[in-house]
Amino acid sequence: ITFIQKHGHHNWRFLPKLAGLMRCGKSCRLRWINYLRPDVKRGNFTKEEEDAIIHFHQTLGNKWSKMASFLPGRTDNEIKNVWNTHLKKRLSPNS
Repeated sequence: ITFIQKHGHHNWRFLPKLAGLMRCGKSCRLRWINYLRPDVKRGNFTKEEEDAIIHFHQTLGNKWSKMASFLPGRTDNEIKNVWNTHLKKRLSPNS
C-alpha cells in the first residue's frame, strides 16, 4: 500500500517489478481495487446497502460496476458476490 501511495497506480505492468513482487500487473491491479484501497469498506453489508442492491438490480440488472458507483466503498465484485450468495436466494420464489 505504501509503495502505491508513494509512486501512484498509473502503470500496473511495471509496478510489481518495481515493488519487488512476484505477481503480474493484472493481479496487483485487482488486489488494489478489491482489497487494498483505503476507501474499500470492510465487513458485512448493512440492511440499507442490501436494500439498495435489490433496488438497483431491479432497475439495472447485473450491472455491478454501475451499482458500485452508488455504494461508496463497495466494489463491483463484492456487490456481485453478495447478490449471488445471499440476496438472490432470499428473493427467489422457491425459497
